[in-house]
Amino acid sequence: MVGDEGAMELVASGLEFPEGPIACADGSVVLVEIKRGTLSRVAPDGAVEVVADLGGGPNGAAVGPDGAVYVCNNGGFEWHDRAGITAPGQQPADYSGGRIERVAPDGAVTTLYTEVDGRGLNGPNDIVFDHDGGFWFTDLGKNRGRDMDVGRVCYARADGTQIVEVVHPIMTPNGIGLSPDGSRLYVAETQTGRVWEWEVTGPGTLGPAGVPPRGPAGAHLLHGFGGFQLLDSLAVDGAGNVCVATLVTGAISVIRPDGALDRQVPVAEPDPFVTNICFGGDTAYVTSSGRGLLYRTDWPYPGLDPAFSM
Repeated sequence: MVGDEGAMELVASGLEFPEGPIACADGSVVLVEIKRGTLSRVAPDGAVEVVADLGGGPNGAAVGPDGAVYVCNNGGFEWHDRAGITAPGQQPADYSGGRIERVAPDGAVTTLYTEVDGRGLNGPNDIVFDHDGGFWFTDLGKNRGRDMDVGRVCYARADGTQIVEVVHPIMTPNGIGLSPDGSRLYVAETQTGRVWEWEVTGPGTLGPAGVPPRGPAGAHLLHGFGGFQLLDSLAVDGAGNVCVATLVTGAISVIRPDGALDRQVPVAEPDPFVTNICFGGDTAYVTSSGRGLLYRTDWPYPGLDPAFSM
């Protein structure tokens, strides 16, 4: 059912496919603009300033233990306009390669990782830090029209010293998040409309969660969406609900910890590319990427505080 949260209030417009929002203590939101190739900051009054020019396709973002912002850069997309809606396409001719980047507080950019086990990162997408100071991220890959990459989930250290592939194969892994106690890892698959969960057995290690049948690397199917609904990024709120951006439908879908779909919360102006949600206290921020908008709305539960913040 459609949720009864507060109305979606427009914070900023004119953004170039915004994703990866991070709510900051001063009321601003740091996010990426994928089409623009930047990490940007949106002030509470909607003013936008560029924090760093990254190029390629900056996608998911999260604050690390050193106060820097760590960015999944997918290397870029072809772009299309569909009746006023901006839509990403396949791998572009100027594809710059996937990578994990660190953006220091002064805007300086460092590339931390471009490969794992000798295989290049194809399309890093979303990222979440644990309390040990490492981070999980999805490598969705690229579509080249006649072929596409098989995705994976990786774990890495923020100091650039270690990166491991933990889950492979997995189909178009996108959103990623941790349960409030850090004992579960959640991953949303875009094309299949599925949200998987694993037991976290240690930094960079996973075990089966739930009962068989198992999915990728022993995953338990938390929820499978009916009909034509594709999935993007996700965030977990303080009640343990997995809040996943649902493409085509244009809403945030709220999945309870037991896997039941509680409700779907649409944005104010229909957009098939509702892509991300983050929390600042009991306020949720939602990116309506196809229209270049950032919304905020009241949420019935305080958001889960990230491992590190700014």
